[in-house]
Amino acid sequence: MTTQIPPSTLPNDLYLGAEWRAASDGERFDVLDPANGEVIASVASASPADAAKAVDIASAALPFWSAASPRHRADVLRRAYELLVDRTEQFAHLISLENGKALSDARAEVVYAAEFFRWYSEEAVRVLGSVQTAPSGANRILVLRQPIGVAVLVTPWNFPAAMATRKIGPALAAGCSVILKPASDTPLTALAIVALLEEAGVPAGVVNVLPSRRSGAVVSTMLAMPAVRKISFTGSTEVGRTLLHAAADQVLSCSMELGGNAPFLVLADADLDAAVAGAMLAKMRNGGEACTAANRFYVHSSIADQFTRRLADAMGELRIGPGTDEQTQVGPLINKTAVDTVDALVADAVDKGATVRTGGTPLEQPGFYYTPTVLDNVPRNAAILQEEIFGPVAPVVRFDDLDDAIEQANATEYGLVSYVYTQNLSQGLRVSEALESGMVGLNQGVVSDPAAPFGGSKQSGLGREGGHEGLLEYTETKYVATSW
Repeated sequence: MTTQIPPSTLPNDLYLGAEWRAASDGERFDVLDPANGEVIASVASASPADAAKAVDIASAALPFWSAASPRHRADVLRRAYELLVDRTEQFAHLISLENGKALSDARAEVVYAAEFFRWYSEEAVRVLGSVQTAPSGANRILVLRQPIGVAVLVTPWNFPAAMATRKIGPALAAGCSVILKPASDTPLTALAIVALLEEAGVPAGVVNVLPSRRSGAVVSTMLAMPAVRKISFTGSTEVGRTLLHAAADQVLSCSMELGGNAPFLVLADADLDAAVAGAMLAKMRNGGEACTAANRFYVHSSIADQFTRRLADAMGELRIGPGTDEQTQVGPLINKTAVDTVDALVADAVDKGATVRTGGTPLEQPGFYYTPTVLDNVPRNAAILQEEIFGPVAPVVRFDDLDDAIEQANATEYGLVSYVYTQNLSQGLRVSEALESGMVGLNQGVVSDPAAPFGGSKQSGLGREGGHEGLLEYTETKYVATSW
């Protein structure tokens, strides 16, 4: 089996009702290779009229899929899992091509993405209700879990496979029909996944895909239609706020996985080998372009010199290059805007007194590259501590008082994930409870797991994805009062 999919053979139109269609007004847009800025494909750009058609199609398919047995839905998802695993290399190369991430990261993403299909194939048969006797003894209380209805799924470019399967998997398991709006920077992976789902046995109209450069108009059209009952969005907090306002008019159920500003605390007693290894995972997964990426490193002064030196050495040794090159460890960022944003944050920190230990500049070559960077002694007023970096930059802040470090870690509107390294388990658990985030990696550099509830607090989001909780996001609770 070939390990690469020629771009010319990839699906590049809208997918509506199991048919590949051009946009109603013929609009298309180009997809670029971040490694060199060259065009790799032209893709149909859905219009608001296409969005309305997609909702009609998904709504018509909903009753059939909702009525399908849980075992049937489970079997379809299991088949999708098997197909995706069998084609790991093909999908990894495709992800690297349009997203830029290193092949090692892309392969890991495909495995992660496939696991959502497997997990929810198992959860599909466990949409549990309950029955109990009312306290008065007069009635029975029956609680049912039913499919919530047509769901609009909006996914980002940084994990084009996994963010799609993390939403599609539980929606299909629950009996919902969906419309996927993938990021316009990386639509090819989503289109390849829906082709795979059709092969796995998903009926026509149950999954629809609308790539588009007119994201706002397309999503707004769908959210205004009464048939839509759910929106699940992964992306920036700014866009999430806008979608929440739009969803309010129809009182839609909302799942929002939004921005992050993850603190990484290294306490005085931390195992330095483990802390540096964990920092490399938490910072450099996907080249730093992840909402779970460690964004701020708070390191106790007694070990800060050793930690910063070892982290800088590890970052400086990473091999930079095109994601599709087997030797690459750090690929390009997604586009030039991303490079400019990262560079501006680094320049601001340096202007305010931070010291560059390694990196600190874009690469002067074709493509959108930024050197892996470690900044030391970053001042508290640096913008890089307030904003999501989304790039390969690790700013280090030194601390002496743990309570002060926790206060700094919590001084953000975001609350997605935090990381803590210490050899004192009781202290680590106390710090984990004190940190204001939906997830904590305690002596762990990666928290994502399809079996775990993924999500944040504060302005990092609403609801959870993954785990049994992720399935319940696509159900409506119905209470039946009766007596026998």
